[in-house]
Amino acid sequence: MTDNTIRVVIPLTVRKKNGRPKILPPADHGLAKARTQDAHVLRAIARAWNWRRRLERGEASTIADIATAEKVTDRFVSRMMRLAYLSPEVLEKLLVHRIPPALALNDLIAVADLPWAEQMGPVFAISRPIALGD
Repeated sequence: MTDNTIRVVIPLTVRKKNGRPKILPPADHGLAKARTQDAHVLRAIARAWNWRRRLERGEASTIADIATAEKVTDRFVSRMMRLAYLSPEVLEKLLVHRIPPALALNDLIAVADLPWAEQMGPVFAISRPIALGD
């Protein structure tokens, strides 16, 4: 009797991250991982825009009102709200094209203070990196 079963072997690794299992692709499969966006960055930008809209619509009158409603500090809200002022080009690359930034979230917040014309280079490492601590 012939066996008509086809076996497909996909070399995946299962590791725990934050107490949850995470499936990792093979080491030589870097293209798909390079285009995945960090969920923390997306969530932070979404929260910043939500808070900005709430202030603009008058649903909250101060950052302290938002902080109280969200049960976080007003310092955290004011720091994260800077993400709502990233340039449209940076936001398009981050949100539409899902290109991950070359910076950590805290450094991305610092870049939001730069003029729009200067934000693209540091965020996506197009030009020389800037010293964010200066």
